[in-house]
Amino acid sequence: MWGMIATWRMAHDGVLAAKAILEQQGSCQDAVETAIKAVEDYPFYKSVGYGGLPNEEGVLEMDAAFMDGDTFKIGAVAGIVDVENPISVARRLSEEKFNSFRIGQGAVAYALAEGFQPKEMLTPRAKTIWEKRKAEIAANNLNPYDGHDTVGVVALDEHQSMAAGTSSSGLFMKKAVVLAIHLYLDLVFMWIVKSAVPLPQG
Repeated sequence: MWGMIATWRMAHDGVLAAKAILEQQGSCQDAVETAIKAVEDYPFYKSVGYGGLPNEEGVLEMDAAFMDGDTFKIGAVAGIVDVENPISVARRLSEEKFNSFRIGQGAVAYALAEGFQPKEMLTPRAKTIWEKRKAEIAANNLNPYDGHDTVGVVALDEHQSMAAGTSSSGLFMKKAVVLAIHLYLDLVFMWIVKSAVPLPQG
């Protein structure tokens, strides 16, 4: 038996890709990373990865976290800039014994040292939305904050192992280097399920 839970409709295509992995008795860790990467890569989701909306300074800062439910190893990045697929960096960090949560330039430096690809993550579309919103705020004294979603995925594989991950570009127009605190909510949920609910066997 395998299963997967993901947030929001934007995760649909990623869940289908992860489903193929789980149906072939692949690992929950690969399934979670695959599902979230699909959301991060899609340029028209405004709150996750490539195409996400920036902070008030026009900088796209991204956050991601990954947890292995068997070992409870966790890795996370916050405020990472211009690195493709933050969830993959977070997963790699979960294998580190120390310093498994990296922030800002420390997260960027780690990712590049580990061979992850640099990429301009702020799209022209997202920049245009930011410029328009900045002008509206200045002209009308508006609240800068407008909408927010993230993607969270929890997966159970045929081996009864569980993993969870989450990724976000945070609140549009947020202050610089403000951590999306919800990063750990999906991971805590997974920990509760794994710890408290007997998983079916066979």
